[in-house]
Amino acid sequence: MKKKVMQTEKAPRAIGPYSQAIRAENFLFLSGQIPLDPKTGELVRGDIRQQTQQVLENIKGVLESQKLGMEDVVKVTIFLKNIGDFNQVNEVYGTYFPSFPPARSTIGVAALPRDADIEIETIALI
Repeated sequence: MKKKVMQTEKAPRAIGPYSQAIRAENFLFLSGQIPLDPKTGELVRGDIRQQTQQVLENIKGVLESQKLGMEDVVKVTIFLKNIGDFNQVNEVYGTYFPSFPPARSTIGVAALPRDADIEIETIALI
C-alpha cells in the first residue's frame, strides 16, 4: 500500500508544506498539532490547560475523520515550551486517555510554530 494523504475540516488546515495526516499500511501518522481553532485558524490563548484541550480536540477530529478514536493512538510526542507545565498538561491529557494510555515522550523545546506553548504529534493504529 502506498501512503495516502488525509485531510479534514475537523482540525486546522496545515500552516505549511505538510499534511494533517498520512495513512501508511495500518498506521495513521498525525502531524503535530498546536492549539489552533479549526474554524478561525487562530491560536487559542489562555492557560496551558485550555491550549492542551484544543490540541487534543484537534487530534480527536483528525482521528474521527478516519473513523478512529483516542483509544487507537499508540504513540504520542508532546513538545512543551515550558517543561514546568508538565503536570498541568498531564491533568488534561489523562482525561483523553483514561485507560491504557499510549506510549509517550515529552520534550522541552525553545520555540514552537506561531509561538505556541504546546505541540502534540501522534501515531494511531488502524
